[in-house]
Amino acid sequence: MKGRFFSFEGPEGAGKTTMIAMLESFLREKGFDVLATREPGGVRIAEEIRSIILNPAHTEMDGRTEALLYAAARRQHLLEKIIPAIKSGKIVLCDRFIDSSLAYQGFARELGMDEILQINQFAINGYFPTLTIYFDIDPKIGLERIQKNKQREMNRLDMENLSFHYKVREGYLKLAKRFSDRIITIDASKSVDEVFAMTVAAIMDRIGER
Repeated sequence: MKGRFFSFEGPEGAGKTTMIAMLESFLREKGFDVLATREPGGVRIAEEIRSIILNPAHTEMDGRTEALLYAAARRQHLLEKIIPAIKSGKIVLCDRFIDSSLAYQGFARELGMDEILQINQFAINGYFPTLTIYFDIDPKIGLERIQKNKQREMNRLDMENLSFHYKVREGYLKLAKRFSDRIITIDASKSVDEVFAMTVAAIMDRIGER
């Protein structure tokens, strides 16, 4: 079977991690070979970069520095983990990928989506996801979810004000229109079961029944 690469995007608290875990179990039960991974991170070097980017103490970090670090982590993760998995026929489920950089640094930090896309095209060298699922939710609701989840790590981006998170959402919605052939939007404010059903339908449509 040919490998597939799916990325999952959304504002903080959209429920990506929960959906990926549920989807991984579902696909394994169907007999698929699945790799679930995350960004920034997934491999040793990228995880070390993650610890630098998301450290709440690094409040002085410049937006361009942040964007370049994300791109560097993405390159190493892609080369070391994602590409080999795709080539071996696995279904890759990635918690965040290029669209996070476009929404957060490109739009919310006002560095320019095209500029951030250019940096990341150099990093990914043509390896765009087969499909990207964007879980859309009001940032206020998403952040409230995070505050209730005591097990989730609090990172530097969680410390941004609410207006920043609304800009992130606006960026994602612009991306969904721009890359409508690749990005599917799912209403993440619905129940877990409803969101999961829509997610499964979108993924299975791209995989095709075995």
